[in-house]
Amino acid sequence: MDLTNQIAQKLLQINAIQINIQNLFVWASGIKSPIYCDNRIALSYPEVRNLILEGFINASNNIDNYDVIAGVATAGIPWGALLADKLNKPFIYIRSQSKDHGKKNKIEGELKKGSKVLVIEDLISTGGSSIKAVESIRELDCEVIAVLAIFQYNLHQAKINFEKINCNFKTLSNFDVLIF
Repeated sequence: MDLTNQIAQKLLQINAIQINIQNLFVWASGIKSPIYCDNRIALSYPEVRNLILEGFINASNNIDNYDVIAGVATAGIPWGALLADKLNKPFIYIRSQSKDHGKKNKIEGELKKGSKVLVIEDLISTGGSSIKAVESIRELDCEVIAVLAIFQYNLHQAKINFEKINCNFKTLSNFDVLIF
């Protein structure tokens, strides 16, 4: 069984992926759906956490020329930090909006102008939070090489949204793998 299938199977086994046709879940994008994937649960299971990390390592090894790994707040932060640690790369994270106190940062950590960034997200539905993160990085004259996420629902809107901003994205597993 390949890693894509293993990850989907493990997410089901630990109830990170839930299905409820009576009470639909509301996603961050506002979409109501009978399926919900909460990848934060995987952090509590070392075997699953390590499997996902292996997937991120394999996927990132197929991406060239990035200097920094960025986690998207909040669920992308631990995955990005774990990956950055394994690859001995600098790590930053991107908030959904600037803080209203202190230095009022939107991006935490050191991001030098001209850096090439690999963005880590936990989940992609329409791509909204990932795209905001990409735009925040680009505003600082840095380049986003790609976005990697654990799981996607395979919504056509995500593909359209990433194409609009000319950004590559890849996920370790997806809805199609889950249902077959």
